[in-house]
Amino acid sequence: MLNKKFSPEKQGAFAARFEAQKIAFGPIVFQCVRYAWKRGMLQTLADAGNEGLTVETMAASGKWTSYALKLVLETCLSAGVVYLREGHYVLDKAGYCVLTDSITQININFTHDVCYQGLFELEQSLDEEKPIGLKHLGAWSTIYEGLSNLPEPAKTSWFDFDHFYSDTSFPSIMPDVFATAPRRVMDIGANTGKFSYAALSYQPEVELHLVDLPIQLNVARQNLGEQGLLERAHFHPTNLLDKSLTLPDNMDLIWMSQFLSCFSEDAIASILQRAAQALVKNGQLLIMDTFWDRQQYDIASYCLINTSPYFTAMASGNSKIYESTDYIRLAEAAGLKLQTVRDGIGYCHSLLRFVKVD
Repeated sequence: MLNKKFSPEKQGAFAARFEAQKIAFGPIVFQCVRYAWKRGMLQTLADAGNEGLTVETMAASGKWTSYALKLVLETCLSAGVVYLREGHYVLDKAGYCVLTDSITQININFTHDVCYQGLFELEQSLDEEKPIGLKHLGAWSTIYEGLSNLPEPAKTSWFDFDHFYSDTSFPSIMPDVFATAPRRVMDIGANTGKFSYAALSYQPEVELHLVDLPIQLNVARQNLGEQGLLERAHFHPTNLLDKSLTLPDNMDLIWMSQFLSCFSEDAIASILQRAAQALVKNGQLLIMDTFWDRQQYDIASYCLINTSPYFTAMASGNSKIYESTDYIRLAEAAGLKLQTVRDGIGYCHSLLRFVKVD
């Protein structure tokens, strides 16, 4: 589905070497640009407009030393965040993105607050397929066990990142969810209950079964309780990594959103097999996720592909952002037949609809 390539087929030696240096110094550039944003340098330049400001003028405010300004703004200059005009630093378009674009800011916060320290352990995490970097946030075997207890600012940044991508999608998919008039719906990977809340609010007769780890369901129970929706909500604390645990049966429809990417292919295969067993005849499974191979623009694929190392170092050690063909292959092996695919949901989601094959 991609219309462009990430890089030209033929890249000159000099250009290639420059791109390689951007990789080598990437973490340093990241920290300097983040500092310029967080400490107000970029906002000050934005306020100055196209005239820009000299280092001397900015230092006179007392907010930053000349040393800090020169060091940070020179790195920003090299990254295209600012440019120089007759000795004046002026905010460039990439700088405006850092300063005003929500998705850029959420991605920066997520990378810094959740991933940055742990990614130092990526090599060992890949070798052992365990989230070795998670120790920088807490003593859990996976990040999902500790989401509600993450230290700040990691907790806020994690949920902002997760909800930013999923919340933009939920309002538009309710007609898809209830296209077959399901009465018993199971939300696997219910997290804080946002989908369940949307579904219960949309269809007053539906019965929702929430499946997730106990600590996550406690949050979902509280959230649904505050909305007066507990009467039609049923909670099933389940560690889906335990392949011996079955799912509640006789479900008309099973929903999974940004869930399977938390697991290895082997675990996904097991979850899909159990999901198929939980469905009634002709029951349906809907999977909404962010597939890097189904994005219209390379920028979206780039962001998704480079989220995968977080799953390795911080989340589970053996999961990633998958291609849609991976899910389709594993679902078909579990006795589920792909019916439809809908792309372009929210920022970067696709919806796969499967039916149980008898």
